[in-house]
Parts: sequence; C-alpha cells; structure tokens
Amino acid sequence: MKKSVLNFTINATMTLCMSAIIGIGFLIKYTLISGQERWDVYGRNVELYLLGMDRHQWGMIHLILGLVLLGLLIIHIFLHWKVVVSVYKKIIKEPLTKKIVALFFIALCTILILVPFFIEPDVESSKKERGHKVTLVTQPGIK
Repeated sequence: MKKSVLNFTINATMTLCMSAIIGIGFLIKYTLISGQERWDVYGRNVELYLLGMDRHQWGMIHLILGLVLLGLLIIHIFLHWKVVVSVYKKIIKEPLTKKIVALFFIALCTILILVPFFIEPDVESSKKERGHKVTLVTQPGIK
C-alpha cells in the first residue's frame, strides 16, 4: 500500500472514531440520561435503551473507540515522526529548552493518563431520596 493511501486511511478512520466518540458522548449525556435525571424527566426510574443497549454498554463502546483512536494516533505520529521532529526543531531553537519542553510534555501526558487509576472518589450519601414514603396519619381519639 502506498504511504499516501495508508495516511489517508488512518486519518479517515481517526475522523470516524472521533465523530463516533463525540456522538456517543452526547448520546450518553443527553439521551440515555443518568438515574437522577430520569426521575426528573419521567417521574420514575425507567431504563433507557438505544438499539438494545443502555448507557453503560454505550459507554463501553465509547471507551473501546477511544482506545482504537489512541492506537491510530500512535501509528499516525510514528508515520509522521520526521515532520514532528523537524517542526519542533524550527519552533524551539535552544537545545536545553527543547529537552525541558519535551520532558514536561511527556510528564504531563503521563500524569493525565495514569492519574485516574490512582485516585479515590469522594463518597457521600445521596442527598435526594426517591420513591414513595408512606406516612401513617391518625386522628386523636380514634383507636
């Protein structure tokens, strides 16, 4: 396969992945809404599905597409590495500055990728209780 055809195929596939990731993100946020929002919109806890899948299953597709996009991005950078290095050399002339910026960039990317695996969420009791509460009301003097 010619390099230009390979580049075009990778770029087109990356664009499709990005479009699908954005679309599924909107689907999860605005159509297959969370439990709290379902109570507000439907007045009860309902299950929402699209094409037989709930928001969590769509979230898994969202994650898989993100990983595919990451793989394609790595291939894309690898195929264009000479261009990346050439442009970087033109932008930053000072050798020490080049190293500092590169190390900072690599460290920042590494932190952004790894931090989610090492943090703990804040856990709080639910502030709003849903469901029906029954209150027994009695009249004085009636037994």
